[in-house]
Amino acid sequence: MTETRKYIESHKDEMIQLLSELVAIPSVQGEASDGCPFGAEPARALAIMLDKCREYGFDVENVDNYAGSADLGGEPALAILSHLDVVPAGEGWSSDPFTLTRDGDKLIGRGAIDDKGPAVAAVFALRAVRELGIPLKKGVRLIFGTNEENGSADLEYYRKKRSLPPMVFTPDGEYPVINVEKGMMRVYFSAAAPENVEIKAGTVINAVPASCRFSVVEALKDGPKMTFGTAEGTSAHASTPEKGENAITKFLAEHCKNVPLLSGLAELFPFGETDGKSCGLGFSDDISGRMTCVLSMLNTDGGRLRGGIDIRFPIDRTKAEISDIICGRLRAAGFDIDSCEGVEPHCTDGDSEFVQALLRVYERVTGDKGRCIAIGGGTYVHEIEGGVAFGAEFPDTDYHMHSPDEFITVSDLLKNAELMAEAIVELCS
Repeated sequence: MTETRKYIESHKDEMIQLLSELVAIPSVQGEASDGCPFGAEPARALAIMLDKCREYGFDVENVDNYAGSADLGGEPALAILSHLDVVPAGEGWSSDPFTLTRDGDKLIGRGAIDDKGPAVAAVFALRAVRELGIPLKKGVRLIFGTNEENGSADLEYYRKKRSLPPMVFTPDGEYPVINVEKGMMRVYFSAAAPENVEIKAGTVINAVPASCRFSVVEALKDGPKMTFGTAEGTSAHASTPEKGENAITKFLAEHCKNVPLLSGLAELFPFGETDGKSCGLGFSDDISGRMTCVLSMLNTDGGRLRGGIDIRFPIDRTKAEISDIICGRLRAAGFDIDSCEGVEPHCTDGDSEFVQALLRVYERVTGDKGRCIAIGGGTYVHEIEGGVAFGAEFPDTDYHMHSPDEFITVSDLLKNAELMAEAIVELCS
């Protein structure tokens, strides 16, 4: 057992207590007020974390309640970036989502894995290095954000005020190392709704819709036909649509072949297709794999038919290229483009010394083979050049992130802290 692991084991109860204090704060984005750009609760979570870091002997700074930091050593060469805001609790929990509940090895609560648990692990990793007296040649900075779940305006503001160190990793993803993230685009479109059509499907753009409620009148040769009901599908994250079944495209395929406007959508988004090939997309590459394209929202509202599309595209394509194709096809089908926004793909060299050092640490601590992985989702470092995700989720474990009964295990909390401590030593000593 490493010295860092012994230290972390001996401080297990303190780690759980700090996580409990943080989970108790419902740090969902709220209404902005003076000094609280994302509401009172994210600011309160940041204050508690910075107070603890100050108590532990770190140099602490609060950057206008957008983000905060805790430093050890001189000029930082490494930053560990985590966030203290969370998504709303939602329904379906077996216990109070804002009370850390222990069930065997599980610590259940909103933010346990995303990202309060990893943030606590980062603090105790740095504390282990400090209190064990491990000499560092380079400084380390922990950065705590408060708006990752709603666009990362916290990080944008922080970077205007403070520069980032040359090495940055976030425990906001998966092990071993995420070095490639597809480009992302969200397209909102609309048109005058066809007469006698009502549709309600999809409430968030980054999820495959599980149901589509509708009433539709089709113009047939022997007279109009009214159909109403619900198309049922299976929800999935928009970055992995093959794991779900899209209720919207199912509805379009089964009920809209003779409905103006909707028949065009049915051709662009055939049921079962997840790569956008029928929209003129369908790209793939050897590094990031096949792209995804999900018609995730379709609703009638005030005489308008409004839709949303989530696209994740490979690293060999650009935002402008994807935008031109999808917007052109939608306009040709009779729709207006209300907005089309996105980010370019992210790719950090897997052979860099930074990445290789993290992989060495992972192999040494876990005994498993380290490797770089590419994802369709986005992590906190998506727009940070050279940044990677290192943890906090271990392979083959579903931590119910963003879902009811989100958890981290005690053993994984400790292992995360050990991995981060060893990474600090590897990169900065």
